[in-house]
Amino acid sequence: MSEPDRQVLEKLLPGVTTSAIHDVLTKRHAHPCTIIDLITPTPDRVLFGPAATIHFLPYRHDLGQKDFARAYYRAVGDSAAGKVLVMSCGGYPDGALAGGKKMTRAAFQGAAGVLTDGRLRDLDDLARAGLVIHCNGEAVVPANTLLTPEASNIPIQVRGVTVIPGDWVYADGSGAVIIPASVVEQVLHEAAELEVADVAVVERSRDEQMDREAHR
Repeated sequence: MSEPDRQVLEKLLPGVTTSAIHDVLTKRHAHPCTIIDLITPTPDRVLFGPAATIHFLPYRHDLGQKDFARAYYRAVGDSAAGKVLVMSCGGYPDGALAGGKKMTRAAFQGAAGVLTDGRLRDLDDLARAGLVIHCNGEAVVPANTLLTPEASNIPIQVRGVTVIPGDWVYADGSGAVIIPASVVEQVLHEAAELEVADVAVVERSRDEQMDREAHR
């Protein structure tokens, strides 16, 4: 199967929303695909790109703390450029998974951003570095003795939604949608068409109302 053409996909982004993508995608696949109620310091920017995954687990002293850098490089592979680092919180949504020092490498390497159901430190710093962030909130205390990055580049779950490496992530101020790579181009095309149709319905309703008022 050929890889989706990112340039084609990005041309469609201004014409779509999470709602339209959800409506189109769920007609194809009846599984949970939306993640809501995350916070973002970058609400005016769209997070979009293929997922690179890291799975966290509760820390165990006898097993030791795993190295985040190794987990990160296993997740992104040869290049982080344009990818979305998706991290599962291992059942501790208030634990900090990473912060400015750990995540700066992602910004330097051109990653699109981060999506996680855990907390992150230094949100403003990460946003200024160019990353688009969607997470459970900001943390002050590091989670080095609470959570550890156990595995990378594997299927994970984020708030009840399965994310497979290579799935495409679309997130805006309303929420996030996880799109299988096999249908991402078709879904975005149809979502853009749905948005146009919805605008036409709104305009028709407005014109009908104006016509009623003119004939009173």
